[in-house]
Amino acid sequence: MDIRNLELFVHLSQSLHFGRTADAMAVSPSTLSRAIQRLEQELGCELLDRDNRSVTLTPAGLRLQRFAGHWLADWQGIREQLKQNESPLQGRLRLFCSVTASYFLLPDILARFRTRYPQLELRLETGDPALAIDKVLQDESDLSIGARPDALPAKLDFIKLQTVPLVFIAPRIPCPATELLQQKQADWSKIPVILPEQGVARKRTNQWFRNKGISPHIYAEVAGNEAIVGMVALGCGIALVPTAVIEHSPMADKIQRLHVTPDLKPFEVGVCLLKKRLDDPLIQAFRQIALQQGQ
Repeated sequence: MDIRNLELFVHLSQSLHFGRTADAMAVSPSTLSRAIQRLEQELGCELLDRDNRSVTLTPAGLRLQRFAGHWLADWQGIREQLKQNESPLQGRLRLFCSVTASYFLLPDILARFRTRYPQLELRLETGDPALAIDKVLQDESDLSIGARPDALPAKLDFIKLQTVPLVFIAPRIPCPATELLQQKQADWSKIPVILPEQGVARKRTNQWFRNKGISPHIYAEVAGNEAIVGMVALGCGIALVPTAVIEHSPMADKIQRLHVTPDLKPFEVGVCLLKKRLDDPLIQAFRQIALQQGQ
C-alpha cells in the first residue's frame, strides 16, 4: 500500500472536499481521485460515498480513517527518529491562538508534545483569533490555531481539530437589548449588536443579517471573543460567538443563548501552517500531534 495514498485519504477524510484536499496536498484533483480509487481497489471496498454535491465516509472509510491517522503519525515519528540518528529534536516553535483555544484545545496537544519532544521550546502568543491566518502568512508565528476561512489561502495547510457551532447571545440582566428582544415582534434593526472587528465570526454575522434583510445597529466592534462575551454580560448588546468561548467563560452564567432562524453555519477550528514548511522537522513534530488530536 502506498503511504502517499494513505496521506491523501486521511486529509480527504477530514476535509470531505476533493478540491480542498487537492490544493492542500499539492496534487491535481484527478491524481487525488486515482489515489482513492487505488486504495478502494486494494481494500476491495468503497471508502467514500460521493456525488456532485457532497462527500461522506462509508463505514469502511471511517475505520480506515481511524487506523490510517494513528499509523501515519507513528510512521512519521519513527522516520524522524531514524533520520536524526535518535538525536533529540531541538529548537523553538512560535504558536499563536486565542485565550479560549489555549484552554480547550491546547492542553492535550501540548501534553503529548512535551512528552514526545521535551527539548523543544514553545513560544505561545495569545490574541484575537481573527489574526491567526495572518500571523502565519506574515511569518510572525510558525503555527496558529484558528478558524478555517471559507477560502483558505493556497499557501496554507490546515489540520482540523474541531467543528465549533456559533450562537447568538444576549444579557440576562434587564437592559435595552433584552427589553427589545422580549417584544412580541422584536425589531432586530434596533437591538444593539457587538461585532468582532474581523474574521469568520464577523463574516457569519454580516451574512446572517443580510439574509434577513436587516441593517444591524452596531454598538461596538471588538477584538477578541472573550471581551465580546464580557460586554454582552454587562448589558451592552447581543453578539454572535463560538459556543466554546461561552463554555469556558467566567461570564457564562450572565448571558443567555438566543434561538434564531436560519441556523448559523458552524466553522472548523484547527492548526494553520505554511505548506512550504511541511518538511521542517519542528513543524512535522507538532503537525503529527495535531493530526492525532484531530482524529
